[in-house]
Amino acid sequence: MEKIVDTQELAIGMYVKLRSEWIQGTGLAKEFFITDPGQLRQIRNLSLRFGKVFIDPDKKWIPSPIDTMTHPDDLQPVPSANDTSQAPSSSQLRQNLQQAAANTTLSPMEKATAVYDSARSLMQALFASPTAEFIQDSKSAIGSLVDMVLEDDDTANALLKVTSHDFYTYTHSVNVGTLSICLAKKLFRKETGHDMRELGAGFFLHDLGKIRVPLEILNKPGRLDEHEMRRMRIHPFQSFKILQETSQLSEECRIIAMQHHERDDGTGYPLRLRGEEIHVYGRICCIADVYDALTAKRSYKEAMTPFQALSIMRNEMLHHFHKEIFQDFVMLFSKQEKK
Repeated sequence: MEKIVDTQELAIGMYVKLRSEWIQGTGLAKEFFITDPGQLRQIRNLSLRFGKVFIDPDKKWIPSPIDTMTHPDDLQPVPSANDTSQAPSSSQLRQNLQQAAANTTLSPMEKATAVYDSARSLMQALFASPTAEFIQDSKSAIGSLVDMVLEDDDTANALLKVTSHDFYTYTHSVNVGTLSICLAKKLFRKETGHDMRELGAGFFLHDLGKIRVPLEILNKPGRLDEHEMRRMRIHPFQSFKILQETSQLSEECRIIAMQHHERDDGTGYPLRLRGEEIHVYGRICCIADVYDALTAKRSYKEAMTPFQALSIMRNEMLHHFHKEIFQDFVMLFSKQEKK
């Protein structure tokens, strides 16, 4: 039986029903399970205009294993039961993101929020079911997001401001994808020899191989031992393998999957590449990946501010990065402050 609730009563795991006028241009479905904090934020923002919402308390949600790809203390409790039949399809999630990216009626911040939250929902579902069809739909949706970043400077800058600081694997993928494509836009703005859509796909899908890393390693709150680190270091190759097995492996995706943990001084993995052996695409993703890891809040550490993270990267880690590309990355945030 449906029930009207104030949005402050909403929680992850609830099944929410929104009126048609709420969802126009937002990328949200009319009915869905709330599965992450970004959806809660978006619904609460909408409620300022439209009021209370309907929930169906009889529908319950069980998180899939991918939803626990973070330390257990980071998770919010959810109801347990067996109904996941209402989960949106890959085509619906693709359409949600494409509609949000194409919307021209929202302000840059409203549009950025709709695009970001739609991308998070898409990536969460993709990590739970990385089929060939789902990856293909995801690449198409990511292409729409990339087109928007390239064409709409105001929304692209707003997108840098709405990134979440939790460390769900799917959130990290969206953050790194967003940061990387914004940096690639800055670096390649005068060049025509880059497939920006495939680049965006590579940036967003760089960590897909983590689904083949044991959860107890992904969830470990402290430093990994040598055996655990060897298992963690398989994920770039596994990202490559999944894309290859599903016939979605472009050259851009191959480079990014395999090189996003390589370091300029040769201390990275899996191949310990050094300097010019690392492709510019891998260098871009490496910088965005480290930055997002530093600014993420975990159960065992507070999130750093952008200034703190960039300072550590400059003062303590610069030997890991290409210096000029890192300087361009920093400029993304100085431009954001001037807006």
